[in-house]
Amino acid sequence: MDYPLMPGLTPDGRLYRNADMGTLEAYLPSGGYPTAHAPAMLELPDGAMLCCWFAGTYEGSADIRIICSRLEKGGEKWSDPVDISGDPERSEQNPSLFAGNDGAVWAIYTAQKDRQAGKDNMQFTSQIRVQKSTDGGKTWGPYETLFAREGSFCRQPIQVLSNGRWIFANWLCTDSPDGLSGDPTALQISDDEGKTWRQVDMPGSRGRVHANVVELGDGRLAAFMRSREADFIYRSESNDWGETWSVPAPTPLPNNNSSISAVRLESGRIAIAYNPTCTPDPQPGKAAWPGLRCPVAVALSEDGGLTFPLIRWMERGEGFMGEENRTNNRQYEYPYLMQSRDGMLHLAYAAYTRAGVKYVRFSEADVMGQKREKVGLYNPTAAQTR
Repeated sequence: MDYPLMPGLTPDGRLYRNADMGTLEAYLPSGGYPTAHAPAMLELPDGAMLCCWFAGTYEGSADIRIICSRLEKGGEKWSDPVDISGDPERSEQNPSLFAGNDGAVWAIYTAQKDRQAGKDNMQFTSQIRVQKSTDGGKTWGPYETLFAREGSFCRQPIQVLSNGRWIFANWLCTDSPDGLSGDPTALQISDDEGKTWRQVDMPGSRGRVHANVVELGDGRLAAFMRSREADFIYRSESNDWGETWSVPAPTPLPNNNSSISAVRLESGRIAIAYNPTCTPDPQPGKAAWPGLRCPVAVALSEDGGLTFPLIRWMERGEGFMGEENRTNNRQYEYPYLMQSRDGMLHLAYAAYTRAGVKYVRFSEADVMGQKREKVGLYNPTAAQTR
C-alpha cells in the first residue's frame, strides 16, 4: 500500500510515510484520556495488530485503566481504543499481550491500590491480572487474578520456549525505606501451559527490573533488565531453561531507569529498544531518575547480547542533544519492540511526554543502514565460533 507522506502526525491513528527515516509511523488515538503510557503489541493470526497501553489522569491513580487499539492487516489507520479494564479502586498498569493456548488474546497487567495519604507509590500493593478476548481484541471478558502476591509487577509478555515451557518475568515491589531501589527480579515458570506456576528468584538482582527474557538456543536464555541506578542495561544468563540464573552484569548499553524491550529476531540477532541515556553519577543501591527519556534507539547484537555494534535512533524527538536534551525534548519512553511474521519490526512507545502512543514500522535493514534486499540472514552458530 502506498501510504501518504507524513505532514506531521495526526492523533487519529493514520499511518504516514516518514521519508527522512524510511519508516511508517502513526500517532494512535488517545480515546479521550489525558495520558498514555507503557504500550504493548501483538500480531493476530489474521495479520491484524493490537496495541494496548494504560491511560487516565496520572500513573498510580485509580482511574488509570488498560485500553486497546487494532490495526487491520494492510489497514491505513489504528482504530479508536476500547476499554479492557476499569477497576474503580485500582490503578491498572504495564499491560502485555499474549496469544493463549486457548485461542484467546490475554491482556496481562498489574493492578495496584489507589494512592493513600503519605504514600505516593503503591506498587507494593499490586497484583497481576489477566483479561481475555476471543474476537481479536474488540471485546474483553472479566478479569482473573493470575498472581495474587502483593507487590508483583510485570512488563514483558509470557515467553513460550522451544521446549514448551512458559516463563514470565516479574519483579517484586516492597514498602521499604529503599523504595523501588530494592526490588528483585523473579521468574515465574510453568511446565503445564499456565495451569500451575513456580517461582525462580534471580540472585543479586535488587534494582534490576523489567526483565526481558530471550531464548538463545540449547536451553540458554538471556534476560535484559532496567537498572534503578540509571547506569546500564543489565544482563543475566541461564543455561538450564531458566532454572538458575547468573548475577546480572552491565552491558555496554546505558539505561536511564526506564523500561526497555528485547527480542530475538529471525536473523538470530538480539534487538533492544531503549533510551540511550543515563545518570552521570550513579550510586550503588540508590534509585536515580535522571528524566532523560529521549531519543529512542534500537541496538542489534550478534553475540547474544554481550556487545551491540549496530545502533540507530528511531525516535529523535525534537532533535536537541547534550544538556539541551534535558529541557527541550519531550519524553519518548517505555518502548515495546516486536517482529511480525513478515519480518518487519514494530515499535511503540509513550510519546510527547505521555500525551499519546507513537507507532513505528521498519526493517532490520533500516537499523543497519542497508538496503533491505541486500541483507542476508545472520548465522548465530557461525558467529559464536568467530
